[in-house]
Amino acid sequence: MNKPLKIDFVSDIACPWCAIGLASLDEALRRLGSEVPVELHFQPFELNPNMPPGGQDIGEHLREKYGSTPEQQAGARENIRQRGAALGFEFRKEGRGRVWNTFNAHRLLHWAGLEGPQAQYALKKALLQAYHGEARVMEDLEVLAQAAEAAGLDGARAREILAGEEYADQVRERESYYVDHGIHAVPSVIINDKHLVQGGQPPEAFEQALRQITGS
Repeated sequence: MNKPLKIDFVSDIACPWCAIGLASLDEALRRLGSEVPVELHFQPFELNPNMPPGGQDIGEHLREKYGSTPEQQAGARENIRQRGAALGFEFRKEGRGRVWNTFNAHRLLHWAGLEGPQAQYALKKALLQAYHGEARVMEDLEVLAQAAEAAGLDGARAREILAGEEYADQVRERESYYVDHGIHAVPSVIINDKHLVQGGQPPEAFEQALRQITGS
């Protein structure tokens, strides 16, 4: 197959299942190898666009949003931790701690995408690690800039972007586009603009979908 698959990975770094979904997609692509060339793009989605400065305690947030008890939350957190470990993503055992606004992270990811797909991929991984592996304060602009540097991007340019409003309109446009086209949960993985795989699926689900689409 000569023409690359276009994969749009619609997600939010606040979502632990997005980290699992990406790790699963990575493994599926590794299994397919060079027989399926891919163009991977990360698209923005905010689970909590109205999250105010200071964020919210994760336990309080999950209780208000889903009605879950501390015991249920602990069970879900352990399930996520185990799923991640099986795929090589190490979640912090204690969880995220707080939920933060992620709009600035999406602005950085948009910029990274302009720098190239590998730069955007590296930044996505760095941001997921900072959020879920290290429980960093993800509204802190310096934390975001450090993630950009860890991904090999220009830290000074990242700080310049974060200090202003660059790429805000572009991120909002992309967010609206996907919501308007029926995306209301993440991760949502859209292949060649028409095939949809949703949720933190195992690698086998992504591999099967990709093989069916490509006929490989």
